[in-house]
Amino acid sequence: MNTSADMQIAESQLTNKSSLRQAIRNSLTMAYRGILKVRRTPEQLFDVTLQPILFTLMFTYIFGGAISGDVLSYLPVIIPGILVQTVITTSIVTGVQLREDMDKGVFDRFKSLPISRIAPLAGALLADTLRYTIATTLTFTMGYIMGYRPEGGLGYVMLAGVLVVFCSWAVSWIFAFFGVISRTASSVQGISMIVLFPLTFLSNAFVPADTMPDWLQWFVRINPVSHLVTAVRELTNSGTIGWDIMISLIGALVIVAIFAPITVRAYMRRT
Repeated sequence: MNTSADMQIAESQLTNKSSLRQAIRNSLTMAYRGILKVRRTPEQLFDVTLQPILFTLMFTYIFGGAISGDVLSYLPVIIPGILVQTVITTSIVTGVQLREDMDKGVFDRFKSLPISRIAPLAGALLADTLRYTIATTLTFTMGYIMGYRPEGGLGYVMLAGVLVVFCSWAVSWIFAFFGVISRTASSVQGISMIVLFPLTFLSNAFVPADTMPDWLQWFVRINPVSHLVTAVRELTNSGTIGWDIMISLIGALVIVAIFAPITVRAYMRRT
């Protein structure tokens, strides 16, 4: 009797492992599909190619002299801020494209294939990390062309880039949830901008918090975007790992722990 029970348990474990391997393999395939879609329609990358270049130029030359005295002194302040603002804003596209694919019936066609049901969602989220990586690379490259020389060195710059990409991937789960539950892609974008606009601009991304009114400083200091910007500045400008990095990582993990299950549940119900 015990032998039969043990065999059932072993078979169940093998089935679970096989299902997990299939889900991972299918998710990677769907991620590759997302990359191919970008290659065939490169205009989808305009937001992660043009935005960091334009924003870096505009904000640096508009605010540089007023805040830091000159453009070169402002670069260590603005480059990390532009990086965080650009990459996090890019995560909105995850929810918008997810809603568009669902409206076009793409996910309905996926249901007829012998693949894991979660693969299209996981693959879309994974493919978008390419967009974050491109935006991160271009922002640092543009800063270097303008004269930015991170004192932390290349290793800490790469670590800062990984931190921003990971946190943006975590935030993309929020917008993926909006994409699943919203009725239209435009509503996803509208809701997402309402959330992100105050978080990115009411932060220390562009100006120091102590230059703001007292009533606003409290919000800026508890703003998670401010913690991420400070973490990136510490890594790139001085090569130090401070408490803000831990806050950013913990915050990202909390977002994933909350929104990944409810997004998957909502996705399963809709598909």
